[in-house]
Amino acid sequence: MVAVKVVSTLYGIALGVSKGIGYLHYGCKTRIVHFDIKPQNVLLDDNLRPKVSDFGLARLCEKQESILSLLDTRGTIGYIAPELFSRMYGSVSHKSDVYSYGMLVLEMVGARNKERVENADPNNSSAYFPDWIYKDLENGDLVNFVKN
Repeated sequence: MVAVKVVSTLYGIALGVSKGIGYLHYGCKTRIVHFDIKPQNVLLDDNLRPKVSDFGLARLCEKQESILSLLDTRGTIGYIAPELFSRMYGSVSHKSDVYSYGMLVLEMVGARNKERVENADPNNSSAYFPDWIYKDLENGDLVNFVKN
């Protein structure tokens, strides 16, 4: 019964964060791209409802503006979307927050942990994109996927 409560709580937090990001991207008069979605920037109230915080790296843009131009990389290693490092992965947009949210959710379910991020080779994409997750899934190793 405890496991069900934990999963339910994590689901509620993940859903709340996604709604918060959705509001920033589509609910405001001007789109807000956060650029630093990570666990430290999600605050929980007394009822464990998440609040997205720390807008120091955020950028305002028009809703119809789908591609952003940036002079610098923004965010935290391990949560930064690949296109922020190299344009070969695509253009920078509000979708960069969606990537960071995905990394946050993977961390919540235990598929992404600090040790894997710290041991990633900074000279290849594993520092910025968790290729080990694909390897676990390709090998059908769902236990390793969640355990590690």
